[in-house]
Amino acid sequence: MQLLFYQAPLSALTLLPIIPIFEPLVGNGGLFHVWSLNALVLVLLSGCIAFMVNLSIFWIIGNTSPVTYNMVGHLKFCLTLTGGFLLFHDPLKLNQVLGIILTLSGIIAYTHYKIQEQKANKLPIAESSDSQKL
Repeated sequence: MQLLFYQAPLSALTLLPIIPIFEPLVGNGGLFHVWSLNALVLVLLSGCIAFMVNLSIFWIIGNTSPVTYNMVGHLKFCLTLTGGFLLFHDPLKLNQVLGIILTLSGIIAYTHYKIQEQKANKLPIAESSDSQKL
C-alpha cells in the first residue's frame, strides 16, 4: 500500500507535461470542452474499475504472494483469449491453444503444490495442540 502511496503522485507529475501533447486541450473532445453526462459517467466508472483492480492486487499479494498474483494474471490472460474465442469467435492459433493448455497446467500444478504445502504446515500445529490437551 505504501508503494502506491509514493508512486501514484510521482506518476501523475511525470504524465502531466505529456498530456497536452497527446490529448487535445480545447475543441471537440478536449480536456476543457463541455463533457456530456454520459462521458463523465464513463470516465468515473473507468476510474472506479481501476481502483478496484488495484485493490484486488493489494488483496491478492497481501493474503498470498507475488507469485500467486502472477498466476492470477496469467489465468486472466487465458480467460481473455478463451472468452474472445467463445463470445466473439476470434480465431485461435495452434500456438495460442498450446500456450493456454500449458499455462493452465502450470496454474493447476502450482495450486496443487501450494495446497499440499499448506496442509503440511497445518498438520504439525494440529498434532501439537492435540497433544497439549492430553
